[in-house]
Formats: sequence, structure tokens, C-alpha cells
Amino acid sequence: MDYWIKNERGQSQFKGGRQDWVEAADIAGSCPEFLLDHEDELVAEEETSCYNCRFRRWTERTFICVKC
Repeated sequence: MDYWIKNERGQSQFKGGRQDWVEAADIAGSCPEFLLDHEDELVAEEETSCYNCRFRRWTERTFICVKC
């Protein structure tokens, strides 16, 4: 399944939202670029999650990945 779209700036934006916990964990589990963010930036219980990745940048509704 393709979880990404290119936004108006050409960045890889997650198709889901800020509450798609399972999908974000699935993506991060197979991502060679995943790097755990600083402890105070962690938001998901599942440590390996895009929501907890250092390369995640929040948007109003979702996030972009600066490594995709």
C-alpha cells in the first residue's frame, strides 16, 4: 500500500492523519531511514513509529517525511 503523496512543495506527505497509529508503526518498521527522535518529542506508545521519527515534520493534519 502506498502511504504517501507529494504535496505542493514536492515533499512526501503521509496520506493518513495524526491518529493512524498502526499505519505509522508499519511504515517505520520497514524504513531504513528511521531514527528515534528525542525523548521529549515522542508521541506514540509504539517506539518504532513515524510519529516518533526524527525525520518527521508535523503539518496541520498529518506529517511529512524528509527522508522519503
